[in-house]
Amino acid sequence: MNEPIHDRGYQLLFSNPILFRQLLESFVKAPWVAQLDFDSCEKLNKSFISKEYEKRESDLIYKIRWREQTAYIVILVEFQSTVQRFMAIRIWRYLAEFYTDWIETHQPSRHEKLPPVFPIMLYNGDSKWTAPDNIADLIENNEQLGEFALQFKYLKIVENEFSVEQLLAIGNIVSTLFLAETHYDFDKLLDEFIRLFKQEDRTAISLFINWFKQLALRGRIIPSDYQACEQLYYDEQEVSMLITALRKDRESLFQQGIQQGEWNNKINTARVLLAEGLDIPMIIKATQLPLEEIERLQQPKCSLKS
Repeated sequence: MNEPIHDRGYQLLFSNPILFRQLLESFVKAPWVAQLDFDSCEKLNKSFISKEYEKRESDLIYKIRWREQTAYIVILVEFQSTVQRFMAIRIWRYLAEFYTDWIETHQPSRHEKLPPVFPIMLYNGDSKWTAPDNIADLIENNEQLGEFALQFKYLKIVENEFSVEQLLAIGNIVSTLFLAETHYDFDKLLDEFIRLFKQEDRTAISLFINWFKQLALRGRIIPSDYQACEQLYYDEQEVSMLITALRKDRESLFQQGIQQGEWNNKINTARVLLAEGLDIPMIIKATQLPLEEIERLQQPKCSLKS
């Protein structure tokens, strides 16, 4: 099972206002989304994730105009493969911290109400998400408390719940990101890349290409797939010739038996042998990996920082 990539990579991606807008318009099925003034959106430089969850979560807070008032969109990204049953409690506590900070910094008048905050939990793990999204479902006999029963629900966006057909129908950068992580098929992705490169914002595309690079660096995809897409990004005017060459090269790779699973096994084997202190020539002989790949594995892990 592949571990989800953390390293604040999603935070960097969704700090881009175009990708933030695509996430809401494509994956949040609520009428108020159409009423948001995306031109006014502003990412806040704050975080309310407690220290105990820093290694498994990342967060983004957007301030945005909605129906002549200020609203906030909170995006919490869950990176662990294991499902967190009490996520509703954690998000509930997060919002309490957010509102406490808002009160302290804004000093509202006695009759002033708090601004609306919409919580989104984005999960990119492999396991099926089974945790309740309503806090009421975590409390025994909660409904018997009547009007005093706790009610709080967050919106979950679970990448692996979307089919290939659904993601292809959406057809934007965010849906292609989900496609790459949950239904990896290079031929389908290549077609999507070609279309996106012609239609989407170049800055947003470059962020996506950088994320794709992280998949390659961590052994989630074979490096030649990333290199092919990067080449396509920079050689857009020679698309038709490039596509033919890429697919021909890929067929050759499969004929040689270098598939994603085999590549990952070689990478993992090389890491173990390096940890055991085996000489590089012996590791190359054992794994058939090129010297530059072994040298890359010796370097500190690359990471995306926002």
